[in-house]
Amino acid sequence: MTATHHTAPGAARHAAAPTPAAGHAAAPHDVVVVGSGIVGLGAALAAVDRGLSVLVVDRSAVIGGSTVRNFGHLCLTPQSGEARRHALAARELWLRLARDAGFWLSRRGTLVAARHVDELDLLDELALARTDRVLGDRPEIERLDAAELSPLAPVAPGAVVGGALLPYDLQVDPRDAADAIRRHLETRGVRFLTRTSVGSVSSGRVETSRGPIDAGTVVVATNHDLDQLLPDLADRHALERCGLDMLRVRADLVRPLVAPLLTGWSLIRYSAFAGTGAAEAVRSRLHAERPDLAAMDLNQMYTQLPDGSVIVGDSHRKGAAIAPFQDERIADAFLDEFRVLFGAEPVVTERWQGVYASGRDEFVVDEVTPGVLVTVVSTGIGMTTGLGLTEHVVGAHLDGGRDRALDPAAPTSTVTSTVSSPLTSPLTSPLTSPLTESLTA
Repeated sequence: MTATHHTAPGAARHAAAPTPAAGHAAAPHDVVVVGSGIVGLGAALAAVDRGLSVLVVDRSAVIGGSTVRNFGHLCLTPQSGEARRHALAARELWLRLARDAGFWLSRRGTLVAARHVDELDLLDELALARTDRVLGDRPEIERLDAAELSPLAPVAPGAVVGGALLPYDLQVDPRDAADAIRRHLETRGVRFLTRTSVGSVSSGRVETSRGPIDAGTVVVATNHDLDQLLPDLADRHALERCGLDMLRVRADLVRPLVAPLLTGWSLIRYSAFAGTGAAEAVRSRLHAERPDLAAMDLNQMYTQLPDGSVIVGDSHRKGAAIAPFQDERIADAFLDEFRVLFGAEPVVTERWQGVYASGRDEFVVDEVTPGVLVTVVSTGIGMTTGLGLTEHVVGAHLDGGRDRALDPAAPTSTVTSTVSSPLTSPLTSPLTSPLTESLTA
């Protein structure tokens, strides 16, 4: 490592740019991160927080992958196991970054629209299991009847039988947040080397298309492209790609959607919900009623952005490669379900395809050689968990320790949090405040 290892946090922003050696792409850095998605940004944050010099290398000129092609939903409540541990840590970091980097973040939680009594049974089961108050005085799952849900979600009359509020979940606009975090890291001294491909990594060395770079620690955060850089590791974790379809629409809703909205299809997808005993009844019914939607591997959910537009999605398909051609029948199904749930006519303003890593487990974490860490979220919860994953794995390494994610057989310790109780004063408009306050049911 270079001499900045023991520099006080924040001092890196004042350091002069080091001079590259002859033939090198960049000067040596304490930490070189491969990949500038949310996990790579989290690794850079963990390093610069410890006063280290950081270089982020990415083949793209902009942040354009799965980090910006998502709902912006930071859904910690539906997670379990290691995902929950990382999500709890990530929540703290998202709140801090929204304040420091100045991007919009909503603390209004998540809403669930239940359209059948078996979905209410599932919510009740998880609520009974989540009695610890790790985030504040409110329960993590607050059940709502149909009348209580109606003022919070613009659902059509008779469309739901009830639902829930998950008050500790967060929401961002992913496109704005990613760019704001990058700019914030640059003001703290993190350097970004873009339009640069990485061919190999080894202890203390990153080989790039512009030449080698010396590093104290290397962090590989390449998401699904791990199979391009470390194919054997990707194969061991059965890593493949998951492609998804999403839309952005405008519609004359009867009232704003004040928080991300999940449906029964979400309840059979996220691990904490899907792990309940009641989940099988929900899954069996939905698949029997709508085999067409089941074939799309649907996660029917919605988020409304500060400009009033609504993100709609999403479908899923997996493989070693994802064809770029989108089946219009999927978009038609999204729009039909929107009309049924909201009783409004959507007008599509954008369509896109997202691609993220999918594997046997939710994370690929390894130290492939001394000082070379791999941190990949191998399911669709990178925004929810990525910042926590890197704080745990990269942060512990830089502190001279070793996070338990690198040793899955290690005993699980109790998760604690230092979060204070959420704000409960009246809502502020997301159009005027970078930090919106929490929703009180």
